[in-house]
Amino acid sequence: MAKFYSLFSSSSGNAAYLGSEKAGILFDIGVSNRRLCHALQERDISPQAVQAVCITHTHRDHIAGLRVFLKQHPVPLCGTAETLHELVDQLSMDVPLIYMEQTQTIADNWEITPFPTPHDAAGSCGYRIRTSDDRTCAICTDLGEVTEAVRKGVQGCDLVLLESNYEESMLRNGSYPAFLQARIRGKKGHLSNADSAAFAKELVEAGTTRLILGHLSQHNNTPNCAEQAALSGLSEMQRNRDYILHVAAPTGLEKAVIF
Repeated sequence: MAKFYSLFSSSSGNAAYLGSEKAGILFDIGVSNRRLCHALQERDISPQAVQAVCITHTHRDHIAGLRVFLKQHPVPLCGTAETLHELVDQLSMDVPLIYMEQTQTIADNWEITPFPTPHDAAGSCGYRIRTSDDRTCAICTDLGEVTEAVRKGVQGCDLVLLESNYEESMLRNGSYPAFLQARIRGKKGHLSNADSAAFAKELVEAGTTRLILGHLSQHNNTPNCAEQAALSGLSEMQRNRDYILHVAAPTGLEKAVIF
C-alpha cells in the first residue's frame, strides 16, 4: 500500500508527497517553505520525514520554496542535468545532487524513472515511481502534448497525477493576450481538458485505477469543467468501479490517495 498526497496543484504553485508519515519524497516545492511545512504537518507528516526532493522543472510555480526548504532540510535534490545546473546557479545550494538521467533507487528502495515532457523549460520531465511494495505512480504535468515518451513513462501506472490545465473556451474568451494564449496552447505549453481526457481514457484502458487531475489554471479552468471533460472521455467506463477520479484544488487534496 502506498500513499500519494497532493499538497498544492495549480498554475500558482505545485507540490506533492509520496510516502508515509515516517518517510517519503517530495515532488516540486512551488509554494513558500512555510506553506509547504504547514501542509505537511496538517497531514501528520513532519518535514523531517522528507528523504529527497525531485524537481520536474525550474518554473517558479515548482521551485518557489525550494531554497529555504533545503537550507533547513539539506536532503538530496533530484532532477535532470539541465534542471540541476540551473538550480545550482540560481539558488547557490550546497546539497547532494542526484542526476535523473535514468532510473535511480532513492529513499525506501523506490525506483524513480524520469521521462521528458514537452514544456518551455530546459530539462523538463515527469517521474514514474515504483515503490518498495511494487506499486507504481507517475507525475505527469506541464506538457503541451502527449508524446510517445510520455506514454511510455506513464502507461500501466496504478496512479497518475495528470495535468488538465485549461478549458479551451475559457482560454479563448478570457483576458489573456494572444501571445500568452498561444504559449499555453503550444506544443511546449500545457494540456487542455480535452487532451487530458483523451489521455485519461488511454491510461485507464492500460490499467490505471487512480487518476488525479492537477495543475488546473485558476483563470482558464474550473474543477467542474476538468472533471466533466474527464468523465466524458471515460464515458465507456464506470467511475468507482473501473477507476477513481479526483480533482486537485489549488491547496491539493485533503487526504492521501491510497493505491
